[in-house]
Amino acid sequence: MEFEKLAKYRRTIRFYQDKKVPVADLMKLVDIARFAPSGSNKQPIRYIIIDNDETAHKIFDVTRYAGLITPRRSPVWGVNAPRSFFAVTSAKGGSVVDASAAIQNLLLAAADNGLGCCWIGAFNKEEAKKILSLGDDTDLHFLVAVGYPAESPVYDDVNAGDSVAYYLDDNDLLHVPKIKTEDIVTIK
Repeated sequence: MEFEKLAKYRRTIRFYQDKKVPVADLMKLVDIARFAPSGSNKQPIRYIIIDNDETAHKIFDVTRYAGLITPRRSPVWGVNAPRSFFAVTSAKGGSVVDASAAIQNLLLAAADNGLGCCWIGAFNKEEAKKILSLGDDTDLHFLVAVGYPAESPVYDDVNAGDSVAYYLDDNDLLHVPKIKTEDIVTIK
């Protein structure tokens, strides 16, 4: 897909088809994520692919979704929840900026391959670390849910000062407002 179209097409997905993504496809996403920029090229970011149903269910249970439209976009395990996750980690003190750059690559690669993702910062980190058997020497920066989308959110251009709260319309379509380019740029 052309990059501009891909970047505008990619939306956060919270409802998924109840089917697994092959591990080889998940590995392909990590392969693309690893090419993200990294401060001093230290490459501290590591990935845990959570593909086992029991572990994925436990991770799912410590996550939260779409606070502005809960419970209408709260996935249910075995119905419309993600079946796989990435845990994005580093050694203690690793860069959240490096993790963020890598996740952006991963999200775009997923969209380009017909997959949907939800970058999750709203989760119980201590419980997730226990589930994944991560020690105090590891930072768990984020989780990323991944699967086959069961929804197709859209974006709406809005002016600066307008609400940017995402919302569901009368047809249960998720709208994500994005501030217009000319309202976020200053040229000097």
